[in-house]
Amino acid sequence: MTLFALGLSHTTAPLPVRERVVFHVEKLFDALGDLTRGKSVAEAAILSTCNRTELYLSAEQPQAAADWLAQYHSMQPGELAQYLYTLPQDQAVRHAFRVASGLDSMVFGEPQILGQLKDAVRTAEAAGTLGTVLHKLFQRTFAVAKEVRTTTQIGANSVSMAAAAVKLAARIFPSLKDQKVLFIGAGEMIELCAMHFGAQAPERITVANRTLERGQALAHRFNGRAIELRSLAEHLHEHDIVVSCTASSLPILGMGLVERALRARRRRPMFMVDLAVPRDIEAEVGELDDVFLYTLDDLQAIVQGNLDARRSSLEQAEAIIETQVGQFMHWMEARAAVPLIRQLREQGEAARRHELERALKLLQRGDEPQQVLEALSQGLTNKLLHGPTQALNEAAGVERQALADLLERLYRLK
Repeated sequence: MTLFALGLSHTTAPLPVRERVVFHVEKLFDALGDLTRGKSVAEAAILSTCNRTELYLSAEQPQAAADWLAQYHSMQPGELAQYLYTLPQDQAVRHAFRVASGLDSMVFGEPQILGQLKDAVRTAEAAGTLGTVLHKLFQRTFAVAKEVRTTTQIGANSVSMAAAAVKLAARIFPSLKDQKVLFIGAGEMIELCAMHFGAQAPERITVANRTLERGQALAHRFNGRAIELRSLAEHLHEHDIVVSCTASSLPILGMGLVERALRARRRRPMFMVDLAVPRDIEAEVGELDDVFLYTLDDLQAIVQGNLDARRSSLEQAEAIIETQVGQFMHWMEARAAVPLIRQLREQGEAARRHELERALKLLQRGDEPQQVLEALSQGLTNKLLHGPTQALNEAAGVERQALADLLERLYRLK
């Protein structure tokens, strides 16, 4: 059996494909049982989020698991193959470490993926599909993720507009978990912002969009709701954080609309981010006492200042991971030698038992104990050294010299 990781993520597959291969929590237990029912997969764990579906396996070869993944989700193997990556051995280990540390996330450095991975491992344990190899892998994975987060600043510095917006919001509100967030638009920038804010588990997420269906598709990913853009005036006051990025040629939020929302909020502050060009929010809105308005230029200054710090943290994190990958692979290699070690010890134990039985018979016959012990030690020595001695005598040339060097090392003759 070999260690593998296979799957797809936001880096290899578009959202419509990722949605088709999601494993819902209530079906994950049975899916693991189905995957490992055949003899080709000995151990398995499934990580399934909105951005990735990955199978971690101890298996004979990954193709059977890839075919199973497609079949389970009613897809043709060839239909899914173009989006899949297969990572064997050290590549799988490195990938698991990077995923848990947030280095492979759409929201770089986000901590939620570690909890999701721990949930996946608990489910695999409950399903009985987590064996020695995967148990060791994930325990080491969690330790690596902890080391990365405690010894580097990997999650502390924002290097995207969306991440910078979250950091700014955190300065205004003590906890984003108590806030209601409104996204205006449903394009790529808003999707990324939703990922960042969603990672903070706000009280509510709302998506306002001209096309309600598209807004609903985005809101559904974060257990949010969608409204039509034309009903914005009725709902603006309900939200503490507003992030807007549309292709509108005219401002969507004007001074009067925001003032009415503030009165309805009884002057509770609003944090607003305008990522659109041209602007979605009139510049004058920023002059209101209870509004904290930030534009692309404001966020760019934060991002630029954090680039060097993030680059240094990334290098530190990758160095930690490489060291830990080497240590885990050393454990894997040592484990591969276990059957040989067991066989060697069994052979030695058989020789010991044989000589001991022979010695006991001699003692029962009345032979001198000293002579019996001498015969016991000689017999045991001869049996244990017979194999190496015979191999050395039968070897010749380069093979003989290599064997001689090996025996010197094994028996520490020098």
